[in-house]
Amino acid sequence: MFDFLIDNVRLIDPASGLDQQGAILVQAGVIADLGRITAPEDVTVIDGAGCVLCPGLVDMRVELGEPGYEYRETVASAALAASAGGITTVAAMPDSRPPIDDPALVRLLRTRGEETGRITVLPYGAATRGCRGEELAEIGLLREAGAVGFTDGARAIGSSRLMRTALAYAAAFGAIIIQHPEDPELAAGGSATQGEMATRLGLPAIPAAAEAILVARDIRLAELTGGSVHFAHVSTGEALALIRDAKARGLRVTCDTAPPYFDLNETAIGDFRTFAKLSPPLRAESDRRAVVAGLADGTIDAIASDHQPRDADDKRLPFAQAAAGGVGLATLLAVTLAQVHSDQISLTRAVELLTASPARLLGDASGTLARGAAADLCLFSLDEIWQVTDGTLAGKSQNTPFDGRALEGRVRGTWKAGRRVFG
Repeated sequence: MFDFLIDNVRLIDPASGLDQQGAILVQAGVIADLGRITAPEDVTVIDGAGCVLCPGLVDMRVELGEPGYEYRETVASAALAASAGGITTVAAMPDSRPPIDDPALVRLLRTRGEETGRITVLPYGAATRGCRGEELAEIGLLREAGAVGFTDGARAIGSSRLMRTALAYAAAFGAIIIQHPEDPELAAGGSATQGEMATRLGLPAIPAAAEAILVARDIRLAELTGGSVHFAHVSTGEALALIRDAKARGLRVTCDTAPPYFDLNETAIGDFRTFAKLSPPLRAESDRRAVVAGLADGTIDAIASDHQPRDADDKRLPFAQAAAGGVGLATLLAVTLAQVHSDQISLTRAVELLTASPARLLGDASGTLARGAAADLCLFSLDEIWQVTDGTLAGKSQNTPFDGRALEGRVRGTWKAGRRVFG
């Protein structure tokens, strides 16, 4: 017995190179057939209305709020926001309270994700105990429990010696180290990118070079150890040039970015707008353009939401004291599509950056429309116009840096293992 058939859609699956009009047939929660197919008798047919159908999105950088920050977000509320954004798989940051440096917590997060019925949670393990950057965590045990990579989340691993050890040790278990690329000493106390905007607003500043300095160091350490380093939310042209060169030399170096760094620039913090206070901070327009170029030329491997929910009280403070971070699950796809509509990247490339590529980096089987794969699906309209409004987004926290932004492209349906969870 077949579950349903979605007809009249544009099927896009970068993992297999598929891009054609057709339909998809789901049976027992998996993809039974796709392409130009005829609906079996008595199957439920869903009219896709000419929308795009792609694999459920894979988001490789999400703060879930659990454990310890449930007032900001919970796994259940994050799952609702993810479903609204077409996301079916998320990689969870370990800098919770307590941090994910215990194998039992890795297993707990995976279970919590399954309990929602909406998302698969792939936990990162803490690279160092307590994410404090002082001594290495039990990488082997965390990996065995199901950690897909290792990071200290929003904290950079500042010690060169410790980073070298982490890269070497993780390599022995076939794992990657994900680095927040920002020199801790140069960034200490800063809240905006050094330049005219920070000076005009009188804000403590972080030089943009703080990103490239740590990227350069860690590329050299990856070369020294043979380890794999992944740079998260890369935001400057200088850092991207270093990564581009490292890739050309065959080093095990990858990176992602997040929508604020290719859709916004530092002018968004004008009037001390704390919803636009992020980490790393928003950059100059030249850096934003460099990030767009990195998406197009393959230097950037994935786009992540960088979902960092914050309570309203964390943001209702003077800019320098306000918490950094913005929510991004519900807006991930639509903001990315803005680069398609402006002809900066192709639609296939956009979908690849949100599905197949992050799944590959995480070593996960998701992100594809292959026959026999779980029916994790995202159906979206390319041209539906809507406006981001804080207070109306799915999820618990509403601290979006895109408040008021008009977007073109919207999720119309999300399925997790064949069950419709949105739309």
